[in-house]
This record gives sequence, C-alpha cells and structure tokens, in this order.
Amino acid sequence: MDLHVSLEGRKDLSREIYRQLRHSILDGGLHAGDRLPPTRLLARGLGVARNTVALAYEQLWSEGLITSRVGSGTFVSPDMAAALRKSESDWSASSLKARNVWDNIRVEPLVDDQLNFNFFAGTPDAALFPHKIWRRLVDHQLGAQPAHGHDGHPAGHAGLRQAIAHHVRIARGVHDAPDNVVITTGTQQALDIIARVLLEPGDHVAMEDPGYPRARLAFQSLGCRVHGVPVDREGLVVQALPPETRLVYVCPSHQFPLGMTMSLPRRLALLAWANERDAAIVEDDYDSEFRFKGRPIEPLQTLDAFGRVIYVGSFSKTLLPSLRLGFIVTPPSLRDAMHKAKYASDGHTPLHTQAALASFINQGEYARHVRRMRATYEERHDVMVNVLERDFAELVEVLPSAAGLHVCARTPCVSIEQLTDVLALARAAGISFHRLSAFADQQPARAGIVLGYGAAGVPKIEGGLPRLRACFAQVLGR
Repeated sequence: MDLHVSLEGRKDLSREIYRQLRHSILDGGLHAGDRLPPTRLLARGLGVARNTVALAYEQLWSEGLITSRVGSGTFVSPDMAAALRKSESDWSASSLKARNVWDNIRVEPLVDDQLNFNFFAGTPDAALFPHKIWRRLVDHQLGAQPAHGHDGHPAGHAGLRQAIAHHVRIARGVHDAPDNVVITTGTQQALDIIARVLLEPGDHVAMEDPGYPRARLAFQSLGCRVHGVPVDREGLVVQALPPETRLVYVCPSHQFPLGMTMSLPRRLALLAWANERDAAIVEDDYDSEFRFKGRPIEPLQTLDAFGRVIYVGSFSKTLLPSLRLGFIVTPPSLRDAMHKAKYASDGHTPLHTQAALASFINQGEYARHVRRMRATYEERHDVMVNVLERDFAELVEVLPSAAGLHVCARTPCVSIEQLTDVLALARAAGISFHRLSAFADQQPARAGIVLGYGAAGVPKIEGGLPRLRACFAQVLGR
C-alpha cells in the first residue's frame, strides 16, 4: 500500500510520520486490518533513515493502533483503532450536561465597538482615564517585584487595603480597619466570595427588582433561591422581604437601574429587619463617588450597629472595568472565612496591579481623577436629561437621579414589545441602550429605557439621541 506522508519543511521527522499515520487511522483513511509498508520500504520512499520510521511505528504500536505478526507484517489494529476513532468522533456529542441554571443566560460584551453611540449603563469613559500615570505606576511595580515572583496574602496587598480603608473613611464615612478589607477582582467575585461564606444551596436571597442581573446570576449559580423585592421612590420595600431570607443584596445609594436613593427611615428599617431575623445585608456602593446634587445619606455600613452589613465597592466605574479591582469591607466575625474563600477562589488578585492602585490612591491621583470625572459626568447627565425632556417629552418620563453614569426613563405610551422593535432599529443605526424590562425578574416588568452617558461625550449625546428619537417615530408611526 502506498502511504501519503509529507515531510516537506518538517523537522521532527519521526514524530511527523507518527502523527500523519495516526491521523489516517483515526479518520478512516486506513482501515482495520490494512497492512502497512515495511519500515525499510517506507523509509526508502520518504528518503529518511529506517530507524526514523521504526520509531514512529513503535509509538503507534505502544498505543495499540498497529499490530505486528511475525512473517506476515504490520497491520492496523482492528480493536483499538475503532475504539479511539469512536471516542474522538463522539467528543462533540458528550453526554455530560451542565446544570440548567446556565440554560437561559446570555453572555454579552459590555461594549460593542461597532456601535457609534454607546449608551450602555455603567460604562465609564476609558479615553479620560490617566493612562500615562497608570502606566508609569504599573511599570514601577513590575520592576520592583522580585525576579522569581511570590504569592500574596489572599486578602490583598497591605498597602492597598490601607489606602482603601482611608479612602472610604474620608469619602463615604465607612469606618473600619484595613484588616477588614478584602481585595477582589471586581464586584462579581466579591458577591461570589460572600455567598460562599454565608449561604448554602437552597438558602433564600432577596434583592431589588428591577435590579442588577449579574448579582442575581451570582447567587443563583450557587444554588440559592433569589426573590425579587419591589422598590418604590424610597428604595427597597422592607415589608415585602420574605421572612426566610438569609441575605439581602441592595444598592441603597443609587438603586440600579431606577436611580433613587434609599431614604434614611427605610435604611434604618432594613437594618432592624436584618438584626431581628439574623440576616446579612450586602451593600453594593458601585458608583457613589459620582454624586452631583444633594448630600449623600450615610451608608448602611456606617449606620449598622449590629455587624450585619458587608460593604462592597469597585473601581470598575471610577477607573476602568478592565482593571478588575474591587473590595469587600467585612464585619470582623467573617474576616477569616472571607480570606479562606478568596484563597479558594483564586489565591490572590495580581500584586503589581494592587500595588499600582495603592500608589495611585496615596499620591492623590485617584481623588483628582474622581473630581474631574464627577464634573464631566454631571455635564453629560444634565445634557442627556435636558434633551430627553425636550425632544422625548411625549414619549418618556425621566426618573429623578443625582448620581452615577446613567438615567432611567419610563415610557408610559410605549409598550415593552414596541421597545424591542426600537432597540433593533437603534442597533442598526449604531445606537446601544438598555430596556428597563431587561432588569426585571419576578416583579412585573416595566416599560422604559436606561441610557448611560459614561462612555458618551456631549457630542455623542446630542448626535445620538435625535437618531434614537427617529427610531421611536418609525416604530410608533409618528
């Protein structure tokens, strides 16, 4: 039998002969029982040493793909070749099944570079990030690390924990020791760690509805039962919390996505409720640095006299999502367990990034950046609200907001189904936004739109919203 084996431009000739013959056997080019050429003949035809072919045959024989019979020759093994061929061909039809919690989950990029008008909520302006300063700090830390590298403490870089404890004390009134700060790779890992420390599969978790979908996903993926609790103009409705709730996840400073601030009486009621029922509260303070009007109400963590609140913060909104840096401020009673859960999750967050952020904060660069961006985002917020109230007056009702990177507007005269059509037209026109109904879970979905201005400057807002208005007009026939 003539075998096609190409050695042109190849270096490891024995390995290449083995690889090509093995492929021919497994893909059916060589059938069970087919006779292979003697090593001397194949070597002569390929122009290689006989030992080169012999080594290839020996490897095939050791895997059971070929057999030798004295006086008869070398043949493709009928049993092993068929078994391996079936194994490889059936790989894509594996009987292993993922848990059904993942069935209805869509993974979408946070930013679509093909869209010219990015109005996705929660996306900061990467172009205004101080890249030059950050690059200098990271380069310095990379040069300062020992050549062999080393592991860090699961809780995080000591300097960064100290810097964060000082920052949240000054900026947010969160009083706690650096020992109670745990560095995470963003809010999502923070929620995962907290859930692993406090919750068992089947435990009940309550969160605002509409609310942050990825928080819901984090708890559901660990087998928890998540209950959507309604919100009103004062925030989460405490009286609607299920009595069996073990953990409550809230965004009291800037509810996502509606935008209201939880009132002080409601905060105190929530704290009292959690203490009475031995429940934990996760306070996600995701974008409180960008408050434009009014005085912020004290965080739940500051008001907490019972040690019930776990405070979660992130640098994804203030700096860059791609940095993947966040933190937990934990009650001392959970500190050791948090460290162990972080260790089990990924050991520790990259050290040079943590050290660079510590320097960024300590040198005052973080505070300066936040001040600059607060002024920038306030201008964009005001422009977006003014355009919506002027040009969309008969279509939307803008909900009050005084912080963050997005605004929410109800659409009393436009249905959820019509908004789906608007969204499709908008994407075709290069415009991205969220429908309010996308954040609903168990409470009745509301018709509305959520528009982010973090990644869209004033020219984009003034240029994109008229195009969005045209999409509404096309769907509504106006």
